[in-house]
Amino acid sequence: MERVKLEFPAEAIIHRHPLTVRVTDMNYSRHLGHDALVSLLHEARIQAFSALDLPEWDMHGYPTVVADLAVQYQSEARWPDALIIATAVPEPQGKALTIYQRIYQAESEQIVATARVNQLLIDIASGRPVEVPEQVQQALIDARSG
Repeated sequence: MERVKLEFPAEAIIHRHPLTVRVTDMNYSRHLGHDALVSLLHEARIQAFSALDLPEWDMHGYPTVVADLAVQYQSEARWPDALIIATAVPEPQGKALTIYQRIYQAESEQIVATARVNQLLIDIASGRPVEVPEQVQQALIDARSG
């Protein structure tokens, strides 16, 4: 079986967000379910971009859509584990923001999962992807260096 292997770009971290596994996040095997993991990733991503005044629904005039998602599971998380989700965004290439997220246990720093999301900024009038605006690129540069 071929597994997804993601390299997390630690040098591009823009935000860290604490979360706790809720009992409703558990699946029938009594660990963090895939659907809940995707929701936790989304929450942390929203928090990261909001901290930069870049809400996903209006990044300098353009909403974003998720083009793809890859997740590499590395260990289990269970209720009521305290987690940290680090969000990293390398320099944008073309019309996509590539967002990496690493979920790890707050106390032990054991990695639970690493994820990559590609988001496109969309021109509402045409429905087509646009180049990442300079203001968005600058906010990300400032966050990575600050």
